[in-house]
Amino acid sequence: MAEPGAQHDRPQTGTAPGDLGWALAVLLRRWHEAAEFVLSDLPEGSRGYHVLSAVAERDLPTQAALAAHLGIDRTVMTYVLDTLESAGLVERVPAPGDRRARRIVATEHGRSVLAGATRRVTRAQQAVLAALDDTEQDLLGDLAHRAALYVRADSPHIDPCDAIRTVLAADGLGPDAPR
Repeated sequence: MAEPGAQHDRPQTGTAPGDLGWALAVLLRRWHEAAEFVLSDLPEGSRGYHVLSAVAERDLPTQAALAAHLGIDRTVMTYVLDTLESAGLVERVPAPGDRRARRIVATEHGRSVLAGATRRVTRAQQAVLAALDDTEQDLLGDLAHRAALYVRADSPHIDPCDAIRTVLAADGLGPDAPR
């Protein structure tokens, strides 16, 4: 006879209708917790990390394009960039061909901070996905990214930060949760 609770000690395999949403919410919650922990020294935490990464790795010509790419409200983006700029991680420079427009660029210090943050996020992500081998982790990442790009193209108004807040709020976590 099995010990009481032993059944709950090992993960069950297989899926049922609705399990994808549950699985994504569990993974998002754990990823967000891990990312916020390893990025606690970075201004704006995981949001600052995503902005800094997009600035350094993507060719987004304007602040508005950066906000649209990440699905962050332009007003919120201004505050995030102000914080990152104050920390010396990014700077606003005149855009070539239009001196009125500002291009956001990562500073050398920002690129160095991003490299360290990326290493920490990668280790945290590997810990979150420890049940999967390296190939499966890469495949999950690739498939999730492809699906996210499709959803983003179909519904560009979706704010990923709202999705995180919704998942955390469902568990009584996050900034809007009752204390």
